[in-house]
Amino acid sequence: MRYPRDLHGYGANPPNANWPGGARIAVQFVLNYEEGGENNILHGDAASEAFLADVVGAAPWPAQRHWNIESMYEYGARAGFWRLHRLLTEHQIGVTVYAVATALMRAPAQLEAMQQVGWEIASHGYKWVEHKDMPPDEERRQINEAIKLHELATGSRPLGWYTGRCSLNTVDLVSEIGGFAYISDTYDDDLPYWRPYDGRPQLIIPYTLSANDMRFVTASGFANGEQYFQFLKDSFDALYAEGEAGKAKMMTVGLHCRLVGQPGRFAGLKRFIEYIRTVDGVWTPTRLQIAEHWNRVHPYQPPAIVPSKMDKQAFVQAFGSIFEHSPWIAERAWEGELAPANDTAVGLHFALRTQFRATTEAERLEVLRAHPDLAGKLAAAKRLTAESTSEQASAGLDALTDEERETFSRLNEAYVDKFDFPFIIAVRDHSKAGILKAFQSRLENDRAEEFTTACGQVERIARLRLDALFG
Repeated sequence: MRYPRDLHGYGANPPNANWPGGARIAVQFVLNYEEGGENNILHGDAASEAFLADVVGAAPWPAQRHWNIESMYEYGARAGFWRLHRLLTEHQIGVTVYAVATALMRAPAQLEAMQQVGWEIASHGYKWVEHKDMPPDEERRQINEAIKLHELATGSRPLGWYTGRCSLNTVDLVSEIGGFAYISDTYDDDLPYWRPYDGRPQLIIPYTLSANDMRFVTASGFANGEQYFQFLKDSFDALYAEGEAGKAKMMTVGLHCRLVGQPGRFAGLKRFIEYIRTVDGVWTPTRLQIAEHWNRVHPYQPPAIVPSKMDKQAFVQAFGSIFEHSPWIAERAWEGELAPANDTAVGLHFALRTQFRATTEAERLEVLRAHPDLAGKLAAAKRLTAESTSEQASAGLDALTDEERETFSRLNEAYVDKFDFPFIIAVRDHSKAGILKAFQSRLENDRAEEFTTACGQVERIARLRLDALFG
């Protein structure tokens, strides 16, 4: 079974964004332009719009226009847009517009104003409608139609994409069509990342629904401009502190003309922009500028090992020796659930270790017995696995004096006589003297205690082997 979700991402050590000029944070402002592209029977839709407007509990009206919601959207185009345009232009903020193609076609004055100040205009889809139940062929057609209308309106095709009300297929379909510097239909990180699709890398620049003015009209959202300002400030301060610690991140602020364009809400946004303008090391780019920077500074590097995408034969061949002479553990891991989270040393170790722990005690005993004696007869005959040979050499066990060899031989014999399996220790964690000390100490254990200890050492050896394999 393959689990497609990536719950690992960059893990504990994300890359430093290395923003231009040593900036400690990139604050990216997105203006969603949807007015004129929303659900409306005038646009050929089956019902009125009911999403992201100041009508609490609104529901679509089948085959009817909703005059109040229509006029709220119209406020965004007629008043809210210009208020935001003045503020963002005055502060020389780099803005990315998520523009619905059909809305752009109904907004010549707003479009000209966007272009005059050099805002990036990305695509927000063909229409501002729900895609979750849209058949892939229809969604593909609408993506292509959005690109066509976008080019007619702006003079060039969009280089960024965000559907918003997307389907499970959206990111794959946009990646398939290609030609986009980035896609933003995810909310899963504070940094851009590469997502391969059909052998080609696609840059993802995650968006936000938390630092987003849509929360003015959703449950548990912002009640007023002061709450909005405080949330934006707290988000900024937390990410800025990470940037000061050498892990610069990205903050996205999502805006809507009809929402934060209202005066009382607008005041909170204005305060936030004025606040960040008092702080050093803040970069306010467009999303396209972020994509260009990431492509230059963090270009796609295909991973050398991707366990979750291997077929069974390749997987077992690559990892069948991680647990000594026990390829069946790798077979069972492959047959279990593998995901992108298992494409790292820690993740793959977890998958293999789980299978080892899930076995019977008799099966675990066979794994223990598959390990060679330390500095024993197999080593002398050079019949160890490559991994065991390297590991024993790392502690100098391949170059013993006659006296040391006799000591190891005596201890090996006493240990096997008592426990009925060989002494196992992760030799890379120890010196030769430390190994001898552990050998003598563990001979004092009872069998149950030593069986548990030996199994732990088997797991540790497996982890060290994977660490070496993954680099």
